[in-house]
Amino acid sequence: MKITFISNYINHHQIPVSNVMYEFLSENYTFVQTEPMEEERLQMGWNSDVEKIPYLKKFYEEEEDCRRLISESDVVIFGGTEREELIEKRLEEGKPVIRYSERLYKEGQWKWISPRGLKKKYHDHTRFSEFPVYLLCSGAYVSDDFHLIRAYEGKRFAWGYFPEFLPFTKEEIDARMQMRKSREVTEILWAGRMIDWKHPESCIPVARYLKEQGKPFHITIIGDGDQRPVVEDAVLREGLSECFTFTGSKKPEEVREAMNDADIFLFTSDYKEGWGAVLNEAMNAGCAVVASHAIGAVPTLLTHNMNGLIYKSGDTDELAVLTKELVENPEMRIRLGENAYHTLESEWNHRVAGERLYHLCEQILNGDPKFFQSGPLSEAKVIHQRDMYRTLTKNNRHAAGETE
Repeated sequence: MKITFISNYINHHQIPVSNVMYEFLSENYTFVQTEPMEEERLQMGWNSDVEKIPYLKKFYEEEEDCRRLISESDVVIFGGTEREELIEKRLEEGKPVIRYSERLYKEGQWKWISPRGLKKKYHDHTRFSEFPVYLLCSGAYVSDDFHLIRAYEGKRFAWGYFPEFLPFTKEEIDARMQMRKSREVTEILWAGRMIDWKHPESCIPVARYLKEQGKPFHITIIGDGDQRPVVEDAVLREGLSECFTFTGSKKPEEVREAMNDADIFLFTSDYKEGWGAVLNEAMNAGCAVVASHAIGAVPTLLTHNMNGLIYKSGDTDELAVLTKELVENPEMRIRLGENAYHTLESEWNHRVAGERLYHLCEQILNGDPKFFQSGPLSEAKVIHQRDMYRTLTKNNRHAAGETE
């Protein structure tokens, strides 16, 4: 079996799954990178050691070889790039393709009614619904977006991004949780590009509320972007400077080290956050996470009051109240953090995802693809965006043993 994975560029969110595929397939697995990584990502340390990857090919350097691979492979996995022409012939010939995709309508589902947009979506997706084409939904809102255009019905699989899962021994976990429990000042972390739709400014009302309530805390913000001076100015203006540290950008491994030391991780993006792999990483570190419901990974990975806390996107009052609850309750922080770690350890990790993806390819070639019961490659359920927060709230009350 020969499998080719096509994306704009390889990164630390994709390498771990690809490594598992390479273990199964050796020289029969190839990752085709269609463009060089942009400078902003390079500055963040995303390109470290990619030249050492044995299965990586660059389309812009080896075009003829890459086109041959795309045509001859038994299964092609395609996503993260706009280069539809690379797989169009393969699709029209009825050769197996697995697409992976974030949301179609991050800026609002009202856009689906655009005649021009619908025409393109039909050309790229809907017309192939009866072909051996399958969809990996990288985010909880993806299935609903594709349901709107009637694409891949019965063939939409739950998926995501899978940074490397780093296992810890029980002794390491216990020592970290004891450290977190014994702290007098709660360490809160926010990490990401400081851009508008990630809403780093949401940390300010949290800090204001915690300070008003007399709670001992400190917030570290890792990242750079056009919103950094805006947030820094607001922190200074509101007299919160002693509550914050701004570090600038750090390499991915440095961010994960900071997560290992943090008590609480705030994830504040809106619907434009298709997945949000920092959630995987914060859960891996055993942080107690407070996250916006609009983030693609949140309904997939988090259950409110079980392995994290979920607030309604944009409601900074709720974000502040939930964060205060965690600051006041170290036992709750530890419970949520341990459960978060075990969520990844049990199913939502790169090893499970890679093994299941390999077996799905086998099933597709045998004409009998199946959903797994839970976790990666289970069925991606259609939950309408307008209903997601209410659905999560209802399900989470039940999960937490509460009654309506």
